[in-house]
Amino acid sequence: MRAALPEQTGGDDRVAQIHEALNGVMDPEIHRPITELGMVDSVTIDADGTAKVHVLVTIEGCPMRDRIERDTAEATATVPGLARVEVSTSAMTEEQRTTLTTRLRQGRRQIPFNQPGSLTRIFAISSGKGGVGKSTVTANLAAAMAADGLRVGVIDADIHGFSMPGMFGISDQPTKVADLLMPPEAHGVAVMSIGMFVPEGQAVVWRGPKMHRAIEQFASDVFWGDLDVLLLDLPPGTGDVAISVAQLLPSAQMVVVTTPQQSASTVAERVGSLSTSTDQEIAGVVENMSGLTLPDGTVMDVFGSGGGDRVAATLARAVGHDVPVLGRVGLDPALREGADEGLPLVLSDPDSPTSMALKGVARALVRKPRGLGGMKLPLSVA
Repeated sequence: MRAALPEQTGGDDRVAQIHEALNGVMDPEIHRPITELGMVDSVTIDADGTAKVHVLVTIEGCPMRDRIERDTAEATATVPGLARVEVSTSAMTEEQRTTLTTRLRQGRRQIPFNQPGSLTRIFAISSGKGGVGKSTVTANLAAAMAADGLRVGVIDADIHGFSMPGMFGISDQPTKVADLLMPPEAHGVAVMSIGMFVPEGQAVVWRGPKMHRAIEQFASDVFWGDLDVLLLDLPPGTGDVAISVAQLLPSAQMVVVTTPQQSASTVAERVGSLSTSTDQEIAGVVENMSGLTLPDGTVMDVFGSGGGDRVAATLARAVGHDVPVLGRVGLDPALREGADEGLPLVLSDPDSPTSMALKGVARALVRKPRGLGGMKLPLSVA
């Protein structure tokens, strides 16, 4: 890739200036400067003022190669005294990839969200039964948080009933760098799902231990970067995956999704028993499908009313403190359409009543700013 520049003169410090300019070029998947990642292999300037920059991409078929080349050329072109810029790329060697993944892992295999000082807030979106719209709520909460400027990740923990790739319109597989995966992104949200590895129409026939290992790998073998929020879309009920998430990510707070009807809210209350058994905090309740607004403006309670309040009151008694109803989301066909099209409603129609309700839930969850207040730090008295 070449970028034509006017003839200029420059001093011997131009190479250093180019390196400084490249500090602003981010790897689109890792979200760190290419200089920090050791991707700038060489920078030379010929006698005629041509700057030649060679960049190492992570893998031979790197999907972001063109963007990295373009961004590198544009950054280099800002240095005065160059006649022309030439950017070339090649793939890292296996040894270089291993060095990169070791740097990203900070030298050891770990779940980064469990490390002392991690500021990522984790929410496990759960429900007592299926069919309450839990996954749709998860996708829209993630998109709303990202639209508010937060760095958001989603783990599709519903191994048997995965749906996040479709709801975000993701068809790409993660990029693998040595033994580390780079999660695909859509609408500003990084997403990992077993659905990215399974052929269309094929079932995942796994039992508890294998599902536990999958969740563990999604947490430890994926480079999430510095997330503000991590959401997990759990399968309905209180089975193996819910228990595994509590073990692997003990700081995860539960968000319980229910519908207003009596049967759904009664089942959702069982989630409270799981939270007391695993010492997980319940962040609140979301009442989905709370009412259908008719053309004349009246609201029809298709599934009854009061389910969210009943669940919140029951959970509050179980855990010994108030559990808020974070929001009530109406029954809206557009919400389902957005999920089918891979474009969350909070993005396609952000001012609709349904979107406003979902954005209200998202902001209620992250209202408390990230910080170390209340966290246990690894300190000792000398």
